[in-house]
Amino acid sequence: MAIYVTDEEQERVILVGVELDPADDCEKSLEELSELAKTAGAVTVGKMIQPRDSFHPATYIGKGKLEELRAMIQELGATGIICDDELSPAQLRNLEDVLDTKIMDRTMVILDIFAARASSSEGKIQVEMAQLKYRSTRLAGLGITLSRLGGGEKKIETDRRIIRDRISHLSAELKEIKSHRDIQRQNRENSSTPVAAIVGYTNAGKSTLLNRLTDAGVLSEDKLFATLDPTTRVLELSGRQQILVTDTVGFIRKLPHHLIEAFKSTLEEAKYADIIIHVVDVSNPR
Repeated sequence: MAIYVTDEEQERVILVGVELDPADDCEKSLEELSELAKTAGAVTVGKMIQPRDSFHPATYIGKGKLEELRAMIQELGATGIICDDELSPAQLRNLEDVLDTKIMDRTMVILDIFAARASSSEGKIQVEMAQLKYRSTRLAGLGITLSRLGGGEKKIETDRRIIRDRISHLSAELKEIKSHRDIQRQNRENSSTPVAAIVGYTNAGKSTLLNRLTDAGVLSEDKLFATLDPTTRVLELSGRQQILVTDTVGFIRKLPHHLIEAFKSTLEEAKYADIIIHVVDVSNPR
C-alpha cells in the first residue's frame, strides 16, 4: 500500500476527484491531495474531475471518464492513480482490473504518511489501529478473490479475529497512555501555569511558531503532517512568568474516520487549554 519510494523510482500519479456539489470545491481538494502525494514521495502528473450526482458504485467515476483516464495514463506515463475519496473494496478492485495500474485513495496516502512520521509510542499505536480498522473494512470485499485462491470465508474470519485481538490489545495500551496524560494534565492544572494550544490547518506554520517562541527544535517542514505528536514547551515571558505552549496535529479536508482516534489527544489539548492560538496561513485565499 505504501507509496514511499526511492529517488530512482518516483511514483508518477494522476489525481481523480468526483464533484458531487460545486460548493465542495473539488479543485481545491485535489490541490491538497497533490500536497499529500508530494509528502508521500510521489509527483502529480495529471488531474481529472468528474461532476456527478453520486459516486459510481462500481468504479467511482463513469465509464466514459474511465476510458479518458486510461488514455491519460498512457500519455503521461503515470504509474498510479490516487482517488480523492475513500474507495470501497469493489471500486478498488474494479479500477485495478480496468486500468491495470496501482490504485490508491486519499485514506491510503494519509495512513502511509502517518505511519512514516509517527514517532511517539502513542502516535504509533494510533496509526496501527487506524491501519487495522481500514484493513478490516476491506476484508469482505476480498471474499471472491480469496475463494478463487481456496481461502474463502474461513481465511477472512481468521484475519478478522487476528485484527480484532490486535485492536483490543492496542486499545488497552492507549487507555493506559491516556491515563498517564490525564495525570500530567492534572499536575499542570495544579501548578496554575497557563496553557496555550496552537491549533490550525496542517502546514499552516504551527510548529514554526512553537520553535520561534520556545526554541523547541520540533521538526518543521513545508509538508503536510510534518508534526503528528503534540509537543509542549515552556515559554518564558517578561517578569519571570511562564506559560506552557502545545503544538498540535494539523487538520485537513476529508479526514479519514479511521484516524479520528489519532486526533483525540489534539482535541483534548485544545479543550483543556486556557488559551487557543489559531494559526492561519495568510497566503491561502481561503
